[in-house]
Amino acid sequence: MNFIKINGIVHHYEYRNAHRETTFVFINSLGTDFRIWDGVVADLASYGNVLRYDKQGHGLSEVAPRSYAIADYAADVVGLMDSLGIEKAVVVGLSIGGIIAQYLAIHHADRLEKLILSNTAPKIGTDDSWNTRINKVKTDGIASITEGVMSVWFSKNFHKNRADELTGYKTMLERTPTDGYLSACKALKTNDLTDKIATIQTPTLCFAGSVDGSTPPDLVKSMADKIPNARFVLIDGVGHIPCVETPQYLAREIIEFTFFSEAETLYERGMATRRAVLGDAHVNRAEANTTDFDRDFQQYITNSAWGAVWSRPTLTRRERSLITIAVLATLGHHEEVEMHLRATQNTGASLDDIRETLLHIGVYAGVPVSNMAFKIAKKVFGF
Repeated sequence: MNFIKINGIVHHYEYRNAHRETTFVFINSLGTDFRIWDGVVADLASYGNVLRYDKQGHGLSEVAPRSYAIADYAADVVGLMDSLGIEKAVVVGLSIGGIIAQYLAIHHADRLEKLILSNTAPKIGTDDSWNTRINKVKTDGIASITEGVMSVWFSKNFHKNRADELTGYKTMLERTPTDGYLSACKALKTNDLTDKIATIQTPTLCFAGSVDGSTPPDLVKSMADKIPNARFVLIDGVGHIPCVETPQYLAREIIEFTFFSEAETLYERGMATRRAVLGDAHVNRAEANTTDFDRDFQQYITNSAWGAVWSRPTLTRRERSLITIAVLATLGHHEEVEMHLRATQNTGASLDDIRETLLHIGVYAGVPVSNMAFKIAKKVFGF
């Protein structure tokens, strides 16, 4: 576990620095900690660096000795990025995390590459609704509101079919420090960015859950309509926390928006993926060696293999990497096997992943195939 003092408050964080060009920063919702992003991060890990943290008064982060405002939460994000040497990031915020992200886009636009807002709005709730919740928690504790919160966090399907997880998220909510929870409630009560979000120039993607009782789709859509050129995505059948209910769907949309939404052609998309997987040095060498004789073939590879297939978000780069190694080894394309083994440093496939893949093909493609693949891997990784 990692802890760091930012603006006088000790924060718990996790930074997966894979030395990629893109860094994702995740900001969690009220009454949760950064584990709500586990499923999304699992699919994004091979695409960029990932920073998650518990905002003050949540998870393992310290509770501030005074009430916090949205500006204070945003300052913590900037301070954490500064401490870790992160100049710019794709900021992903859920609920109050989305409000913090909006504030960053308004006041610290130079630190954002793209903005992803999940189940949030520039203003959530009313004075009366927040006063009611604050008084209830003060009097009876967080557990007194658990059932009501769960009814808007998750869909009826989640309640019915994922009861064990539901219990876990109830526990997460109830173990949130009361003072930290109340501070966030007060920040939400006093916040209103409605008149400011039209100034956001950062490319923005907005998610809503069709059965979200906290930030209904119409509220999220009205926010997206006010942000210049924002894209709105409605996720059917989920509540307030889609990163828990449908993490793979969320990850696919984030990948598409982050890396490919601005690509003008299939070739540009393919080249971006090809460089991300094989590395700039390899692609630069291939480009330098291209002649008029094979230029059309190189373009065909970039368009079809890298643009049309490798760039699809359904499978992760790690998964595609392992499938590719297995197929190439089976077909005896040893030079290509070596190239893709070296590329695993960029795809997120571990040595354990590779070993299991090469063992697996021994069963289905034959021991000699597996034996040769292990020899190539031992050469690549210095065994």
